[in-house]
Amino acid sequence: MADRRSHRLLRRALAVGCLIAAAGLPAGPPVSLATDRTGPTILRVVQMNLCNSGRAGCYTGRSLPRATEVISAEAPDLVTLNEICQDDVAVLERVFATVHTGRRVVSAFQAAGDRPSGGDTRCRDGQPYGVGLLARVRTSDTAPAVYRGIHPTQDLADPEERAWLCVDVDAVLLACTTHLAATGYAVALAQCRQLLDTILPAIRRRTGHAPVLLSGDLNLRAGGDPDVRSCVPPGHQRIDDGARQHIVVTTDVGLCCRRLVAMHGATDHPGLLATLSIDGSRPGRPPT
Repeated sequence: MADRRSHRLLRRALAVGCLIAAAGLPAGPPVSLATDRTGPTILRVVQMNLCNSGRAGCYTGRSLPRATEVISAEAPDLVTLNEICQDDVAVLERVFATVHTGRRVVSAFQAAGDRPSGGDTRCRDGQPYGVGLLARVRTSDTAPAVYRGIHPTQDLADPEERAWLCVDVDAVLLACTTHLAATGYAVALAQCRQLLDTILPAIRRRTGHAPVLLSGDLNLRAGGDPDVRSCVPPGHQRIDDGARQHIVVTTDVGLCCRRLVAMHGATDHPGLLATLSIDGSRPGRPPT
């Protein structure tokens, strides 16, 4: 038992420290998503919590088909996904590729931990359960850097260990998602602060201070107790779905045009759609 506990603590420490240091950056100069070196990069992002584990009360079996409809209709440049099974990412990546024909698309997945087993949390069908991300990129052959881990603070009353995930999108944007603790709001607040104050800034320094997007179900509300705004660093912009899903960006990203996307009862959260504008003349931006 002691050995298993030590292993879990080591794994959590690695998630925050060593994984950041060990993740490789794309070789060679990346190609920007912007069409003009001095013009802004415009990206549309949609956040969806699909409640697709098959275990939760909000599961309907219809959220994955509805997510494919949303991606087809909205053609976002980034999609962040919570409460999904690993195979859901592959299904949605194929749909995502059809709306970005001729462009390269990438996907990433990070399983939530399972405290009792020391392995992954599983969906009802046995697949790993966690968070995912889809992105349109313009790099040619090099795989984008992916950063992932398990939050260092967890609710010990919940067997699920919450995870976070980031993808470096052409060195233009560090796109991240997470699904924070639902069983303890103080734990969710601590996870939010650690992610926005420590983990993401560390990755940002490593990637040359690229702008950062965090999009996900934070299980915290504006005006709630605790208030989600207490974990958002000064100067950052934030929008929400009127409840617990939020999109947070660093000061070098413009954030506008919030819109809710109806999921028609397929899940217990609406889709959250927003538009990002990244200054094309920011210092340190790679040439096109």
